[in-house]
Amino acid sequence: MSGIGQRFPGFALTGVVSSDAGTAFQSFTHESFPGKWQVVFFWPKDFTFVCPTEIAAFGRLEREFRARDAQLLGVSIDSEYVHLAWRREKAELKELPFPMLSDIRRELSAALGILDPGAGVAQRATYIVDPQGVIRFVYVTDLSVGRSPEEVLRVLDALQTDELCPCNWQKGEDTLKAA
Repeated sequence: MSGIGQRFPGFALTGVVSSDAGTAFQSFTHESFPGKWQVVFFWPKDFTFVCPTEIAAFGRLEREFRARDAQLLGVSIDSEYVHLAWRREKAELKELPFPMLSDIRRELSAALGILDPGAGVAQRATYIVDPQGVIRFVYVTDLSVGRSPEEVLRVLDALQTDELCPCNWQKGEDTLKAA
């Protein structure tokens, strides 16, 4: 699995950005957001139970991520058409403020080493990637356990201080000073 200090792999994926079939699909690459932090999170499959709770929770915090110059990108191995159908059916996904990317060929998931060998889907993984394309944070949970978008935001805040941050540090608190 790709880890801290490694470059995030290049990608070219189709994303769903709205519930309207006429404007829903856009192409995205690893170069689509120059100079920005990227928070890339994967879920196993659309039309499941844990996944929409996480996706909606990231959506509710999107303004917070954007205020920190970070772009949210959600990814699964489903096609863009399945993403669109799910967005249209699931109320909490209709107005998502970030793209739902399709890794239908499993190329990005495979390059990151997060394909679950038993289920054949992307693991529930989250990456924070700095503006230079370097992975600075990796968070993976079991397929049956949802993650905390608030914790991802807290870690982004800590990384952006470029200082030493103690356990449970929150934005606005003092950082550590090395003696």
